[in-house]
Amino acid sequence: MTTPIKRINKRMPGWAKVVSALVLVLVVFFAGIRFSVLPGLKDLFGTETNDRSGPALLQSIQDMSRYDAASGNFQIVVDLEKDAKLLPDAIRGSRTLYVGAGTVDAYVDLGKVGEDDVTVNEDRTSATLRLPHAALGKPSLDPDRSYAVSKQRGLLDRLGDLFSDNPNSEQAVQKLAVKRIGDAAKDSELTARAETNTTGMLEGLLHSLGFKEVKVTYGA
Repeated sequence: MTTPIKRINKRMPGWAKVVSALVLVLVVFFAGIRFSVLPGLKDLFGTETNDRSGPALLQSIQDMSRYDAASGNFQIVVDLEKDAKLLPDAIRGSRTLYVGAGTVDAYVDLGKVGEDDVTVNEDRTSATLRLPHAALGKPSLDPDRSYAVSKQRGLLDRLGDLFSDNPNSEQAVQKLAVKRIGDAAKDSELTARAETNTTGMLEGLLHSLGFKEVKVTYGA
């Protein structure tokens, strides 16, 4: 004697059908945008940038008396790694490879030249000038030529980026790049070039004013 097998009809709940249909619509929708199947959707749902910044306010004016005589262009590759104690890099830690490009200016502060530092003979044909040594300005990082090559972050760091106001901040590598560029400028011949250029500028200026002999020296 055979027992009839009862077929059990498992019907999908109504709410599940609605959710499934909605997911299917979203998948088709975003696939159409991604692969350009539905033309015009990218323009319809694309991002738009609006600049609502207020006007710039002039806070102060500073008179400049320095002569910018030379500028050096520098580039450095920063490899910054941060490790956590007792945790593997896959859980907590980061490593950023960053290419930093920037400039450093070398100048002579002519405002420090006093009356005793300039000597002119009676017939105004010879002049002697004593100037302060050339100095270096602050390194300036060029954002258009600086970029991150690669970023590696642990799981906790990635989760932290989700709740951070400034995710994937490159502030640490940028500061390090600026410091390294400044150190490279100190080791270069940038200040010597600035003094040479300043001497040439003053000699040409005073010769055009009728001076036959011009001597420029540098001191502390």
